[in-house]
Order: sequence, then C-alpha cells, then structure tokens
Amino acid sequence: MEKFKDTVAVTPDLTLGGNVPFLIAGPCAVENEEICLQVAQEVKALARSIGFGYVFKASFDKANRTSASSFRSIGFDKALGILQKVKDQVQVPVLTDVHETGHVNEVAQVVDVLQ
Repeated sequence: MEKFKDTVAVTPDLTLGGNVPFLIAGPCAVENEEICLQVAQEVKALARSIGFGYVFKASFDKANRTSASSFRSIGFDKALGILQKVKDQVQVPVLTDVHETGHVNEVAQVVDVLQ
C-alpha cells in the first residue's frame, strides 16, 4: 500500500498530499502586515529547504476565543488585504478559517483554502 496516495491541487504550483509532505503554519491571527510577511517568508524558506510544500495560515477573525475580551481581529478588510499581500508577495497558498457563512464568498476570493 502506497502512503499519501490522496492528493488535492491547491494551486497550479502546489498539490498537497501524494509523496511530498507539506506544512501549514503561520501566526494564530492576522495582527499586522510585517509579522505575516516575515513569518510567511521564513517558513516558506524552511519548508523548501527540507523538501516540503508550504501553506500560510492565519485567522482573519479569531471568533472562537474562550474570553470575549481576547483579541479577535484588526478588521475584516484590513486582515483580508494582508492575506492577499502574503499570497501575492511571498507566492504561497493561503488558508484561513471562517466562522460566519456570510463571509465565505468574499474570503474565498482571497484565500486558496477555507477551513
């Protein structure tokens, strides 16, 4: 039996699964552009150095916090703009989570994978 048989094409340049492992990583939430770009660039380089694919992940709205007073978001439009910059400037697929069905269509225009 072959390991990692199932695959999913995320972008024309990245197929997840198969015989190439991949890493999904990033900051928990989009807090600012500088952190997101730095993390994406450094993790992409690390993943490539060990032969892994890479998908950047950060929440544009961290709605599932245990405390109502915890940080949630820098704002819908600003956070999505940063995810778009990561995708465009670092040239990596982007994943984020969605908590409200009303956000799905707009968020799907920016990211490659919805969680």
